[in-house]
Parts: sequence; structure tokens; C-alpha cells
Amino acid sequence: MGLSKKHKGLILDPLSDSNPVTIQVLGICSALAITAQIKPSIIMAISVIFVLGAGNVLISLMRNIIPSKIRIIVQLIVVATLVIIVDLVLKAYSYPLSKDLGAFIGLIITNCIIMGRFEAFALANKPWPSFLDGVGNAAGYGVLLVIVAFFRELFGAGTLLGFQVFGDPIEKTGLYALGYENNGFMVLSPMALIVVGIIIWVQRSKNPALVEDH
Repeated sequence: MGLSKKHKGLILDPLSDSNPVTIQVLGICSALAITAQIKPSIIMAISVIFVLGAGNVLISLMRNIIPSKIRIIVQLIVVATLVIIVDLVLKAYSYPLSKDLGAFIGLIITNCIIMGRFEAFALANKPWPSFLDGVGNAAGYGVLLVIVAFFRELFGAGTLLGFQVFGDPIEKTGLYALGYENNGFMVLSPMALIVVGIIIWVQRSKNPALVEDH
């Protein structure tokens, strides 16, 4: 059974016109912290897709029994439990990467995209649409992370996923033989903010209506 137009929009809209980072300016902190390389950005994206997709479903299933006064506490317990699962899986199957990500996996708990979707969507919708909304928004966040990491790793280290792209900087082969040098500023956190800002500017310049709608 195919997805309805409305359900497709829940997945596709956050990838473009309703991107939680470029349009709603959410989740910026982690975009600054872990985008110096593509690999940790991909792992973070997959982790957030799992946490937000599963979390949205759980909150939706409990939406009619959660007392309003403690809903934030319940949401935090749900997301914290899911983050612990992600952390344990990473430690079991990719311990070096788990160490590289360090506290940033735990900080998924404070990602405002997740709490925002719990409040804005999961508490008011059934599990299936909530799952699609969670996956869509997490994917939109993840795509932005990978794009930022692509440019930072490429121009900051001359690599992509750890593989040399411009040649060997030590042996001075490829572009390095022509005098090219890696831009060390690209791997610093301020450059992540600049790259995100450029992406936001490009997107809103192409579609000025996004600014008015949000």
C-alpha cells in the first residue's frame, strides 16, 4: 500500500521547505559539534532517526494517558531511554566511534527537534503519521549534518570518509603538488556555523516565501 500525499509530505517536506535546521533553526548545537567529519555525522543522523521515529510512536501511543502536568517528564524519560539504547549499541558494535562521539550521543536528549516534534505532532496524532513525521524531520536534520560535514572534511582535511581526495599532503601529490593547502579553519566549530548560514541563505534566497511562512 502506497503512502498518501499527506503522508509523503510528512517525510519529504522536512527535507526541503520545512527543514528543522535551515527553516526552523533547530538542532544547531550538534550541527556545530560533530560535523568536522562525515562518518560521525552519518552515525548521529541514523541515531536521531531511530530516537525520533521510535519516540514519536511511543508518545503517540501514550498521548491519551499522559497527564498534562507531567508530559514533559514523560517525554524526557522516553527520549533518554532510546538514547541509552543507541549508546549501548554503539559501544557494543563500534566502540572507537562511540568514544569519538562521546557526550554528543547523550546530548540527543536535549535536541530541541525531538522535544518539538513530541509536543507539536506526536501528542496530537496517531502512531503511523507520528512515525513518518519523526523519520522525516530526523532525516532532514541528518541530511543537513552530512552536507555540512562534506564541505568541512573535504576542505579542512582533504578527505571524504577518511579517504584522501586531493592527494597526499605529506608526499605532496595531487593538488598538494600544485601548492594546495588544507584550510584548517574548516574543522573548527565556527566554520560549521558559517556553512549552515550559507545553506540557509541559499535556500531562502531561492524561495523567499519560506521566510514569510515561518
